[in-house]
Amino acid sequence: MSISVSGITKLYGPQRALDNVSFSVGSGEVVGFLGPNGAGKSTMMRILTCYLPPSDGSASVCGFDTGKDSLSVRRHVGYLPEHNPLYLDLYVPEYLDLVAGMHGLRHRGPRVREMIELVGLGPERHKRIGALSKGYRQRVGLAQAMIHDPEVLILDEPTSGLDPNQLVEVRALIKRMGEKKTVMLSTHIMQEVEAICDRVIIIDRGKLVADDKASSLRSGPQQRVLLEVEFDKAVAANVLKNIGGVLNVHRKEDRLWLLEHDMASDIRPAVFRFAVDNDLQVLGMHRSERAMEDIFKELTRPGK
Repeated sequence: MSISVSGITKLYGPQRALDNVSFSVGSGEVVGFLGPNGAGKSTMMRILTCYLPPSDGSASVCGFDTGKDSLSVRRHVGYLPEHNPLYLDLYVPEYLDLVAGMHGLRHRGPRVREMIELVGLGPERHKRIGALSKGYRQRVGLAQAMIHDPEVLILDEPTSGLDPNQLVEVRALIKRMGEKKTVMLSTHIMQEVEAICDRVIIIDRGKLVADDKASSLRSGPQQRVLLEVEFDKAVAANVLKNIGGVLNVHRKEDRLWLLEHDMASDIRPAVFRFAVDNDLQVLGMHRSERAMEDIFKELTRPGK
């Protein structure tokens, strides 16, 4: 396993930031590490990158224990922290050359040039980092995380501050990296998870609440799917619940509904019969899996 976490607990005085969390990540996986603000995501990433010791439990990266062999862990990990720390007075190639030197790389010049092109920093390469936009600074952070060609990338909010075009480019880059490396990334953008992650780990209030493939989470434990239906008139929720096979209803707009039903059944004929019986017209109908955003809200809602 590239990453192995066993019973990790982290205490800050009386506060339990992580509570007996265990999971493993295999080579070549792209894993989304999700949770609300304060759930413990950044704390876990800092433990895996040897910036913090756990209060209890153990973790290893590429077979090296984070507590006993931190230097070996750091050689095999590329880390982009949430608040990307950079030397703002340095020029882009100058900074990357410094980082490459810290990792003991030979032939640093070609590697620096390669990373600048890889993350799309070419047009900004002659600027000081302090003169770059937030999006380009984020690219510098990605370049420093990858410059020593690590086996594992741990990225905390890697697309923060990127514009829509940059988002597409960086997501594609992370996806390509995932073909050769293990990638663990945190994000609050659910579309990002659906676009690039093979698997999703969700923590809430320090506890692990989900760990599965994204497709399996969207289907849900009861293998339910959603039928989006738009009628030409308003309909009451309690009436829609009487349609055969409907397990639950969710209003999206005034006349637009999501009807939850079992994956094994097809309720579309029943919906058409319901419309005819109630003098309604069906303006649109679309069957889909649950959105990752809805799953996230279900698993992390307050008081759950």
